[in-house]
Amino acid sequence: MFDIQEELKKLPGKPGVYIMHDEKDNIIYVGKAISLKNRVRQYFQSSRNKGAKIEQMVTHIRRFEYIVTDSELEALVLECNLIKEYRPKYNTMLMDDKAYPFIKVTVEEPFPRVMLARKMVKDKSKYFGPYTSAGAVKDTIELIRKLYQIRSCNRKLPRDIGKERPCLNYHIHQCKAPCQGYISQEEYRESVNEVIHFLNGNYDIILKELEERMEEASEALEFEKAIEYRELLTSVQKIAQKQKITDTAGEDRDILAVAVEEEEAVVQVFFIRGGRLIGRDHFYLKIAKGETQSEILSSFIKQFYAGTPYIPPRLMLPEEIEDLAVIEEWLTKRRGHRVRLIVPKKGTKEKLVELAKKNAQLVLSTDKERLKREEGRTIGAVKELEKLLGLTGIVRMEAYDISNTNGFESVGSMVVYEKGRPKRNDYRKFKIKGVQGADDYASMEEVLTRRFEHGLREKEEGKEMGGFTLFPDLILMDGGKGQVNVALRVLDKLRLNIPVCGMVKDDSHRTRGLYYQNEEISIDKDSESFKLITRIQDEAHRFAITFHRQLRSQGQVHSILDDIPGVGPARRKDLMRHFENIEAIKNATVEQLKELPSMNEKSARDVYNFFH
Repeated sequence: MFDIQEELKKLPGKPGVYIMHDEKDNIIYVGKAISLKNRVRQYFQSSRNKGAKIEQMVTHIRRFEYIVTDSELEALVLECNLIKEYRPKYNTMLMDDKAYPFIKVTVEEPFPRVMLARKMVKDKSKYFGPYTSAGAVKDTIELIRKLYQIRSCNRKLPRDIGKERPCLNYHIHQCKAPCQGYISQEEYRESVNEVIHFLNGNYDIILKELEERMEEASEALEFEKAIEYRELLTSVQKIAQKQKITDTAGEDRDILAVAVEEEEAVVQVFFIRGGRLIGRDHFYLKIAKGETQSEILSSFIKQFYAGTPYIPPRLMLPEEIEDLAVIEEWLTKRRGHRVRLIVPKKGTKEKLVELAKKNAQLVLSTDKERLKREEGRTIGAVKELEKLLGLTGIVRMEAYDISNTNGFESVGSMVVYEKGRPKRNDYRKFKIKGVQGADDYASMEEVLTRRFEHGLREKEEGKEMGGFTLFPDLILMDGGKGQVNVALRVLDKLRLNIPVCGMVKDDSHRTRGLYYQNEEISIDKDSESFKLITRIQDEAHRFAITFHRQLRSQGQVHSILDDIPGVGPARRKDLMRHFENIEAIKNATVEQLKELPSMNEKSARDVYNFFH
């Protein structure tokens, strides 16, 4: 029995992280402290004004544990990791998990390329961004290729010069064909330097040049060329207009503001790069009543900047936040250079913070109804599912499916949903290695064993949470009792305790109910939970089939009939037309095989002997 009052006396006066558990041993809150002794005791002192959220949380605490760290900074990093892993009920949670693209210029290559990059890595390339729209990045890259004719291929240059013919981009004037030696390395590098100049926001030179070219072409009565230059001019002007000047300092910074309404909050972020507003975005947070803007901003900064690939040297905030000094230290460590959190009091910077706040308020008021509908489809549907199965705390669900074609090599898929939304970064594909033919049960057993053994191994190695390392709160199987038993057998063998639910189909292969703990549970077909289950099932099926088709197109999957001596395309087609599946061919006699128009005595015996 955990005696809270006795355990409070044992708390050390050192920095660390504390973890609160409820009666079902679920983690409901994670916090950090300079002194664990002082901080944790405050929760259980009746005289303190704790606020509605903390008051409610304390009533559910049945035990707590703590981890001592060497510094408050270490405690903050550990707190961020634990919140991300466990997503506790009473922590302010960021609902959006967005990633922003960059434009990457591979300046380290003899003939550099310009491409979209999903994250910034420590290589010798130059990165521009992040941008808030992948579409805008693709448009910009396409425009750069038209303006400066930079290559887009993966050829190793100068090693591969002259080995292959130039691609279509050369013929449509979007590449100067360095692969043929048509442009020297020095000339090409000049074009790349102009690209970098352009990406830094210097558009005046190219605008003037395009205008001159357009007029020259028009005077020479080359109207097609003039139209082409006019379209390029319009494209550059559009990009120039999107990046509005915000100040002349030319610095990078993010401007943050928050709007709050009951248990919902929106944080608006303006992204300023090189003194220009390159984009903005808003983020929804689920909060508890009574949380202050300062607390919300502090939670947001820790969650958002723990995952974003780029941290600017300045964050502009509407008000002071708690833990400001330690958050600055943490961001500085992550960035590798000094990061400051500033609350501007006057001038342009203060007006921009106010503008961000107005935008956050506008998003919250206009999107309130949409948010409620979306929550019904996602979190609401998960809550319905919890009620149906008698479970609590379902955040992450994983669904599995197997795909094969008449016994050809099987593949498996794993799709992941968190809070009712697909988490595509955590999807995984499997090529079945240890099963011959169309044995879905054995294939599923292999997939699940590989998935969870991989996860256990990564946990032992202390790898970052995500992908295989993070285990689900519920496993969904694309089938009934048989598939569920396969999953339970694997989990039992690996000593894992994870609920498994089967999606039972009717004769028309549509989901009619759920199979859980040896019972079939009927489900209302108009309910959000049923629609969610159907979406997950369809997604697992789609992902498996897409992978299988991909392998087939690469020539990696072939018919087992291809391995039979003397069976070519005509006989294989004949066999597949005449028999329903591989199993029927396997069970056929020599006499039955000889009945096929393309088969003779020898080929019929070859097929029979192959299977026997």
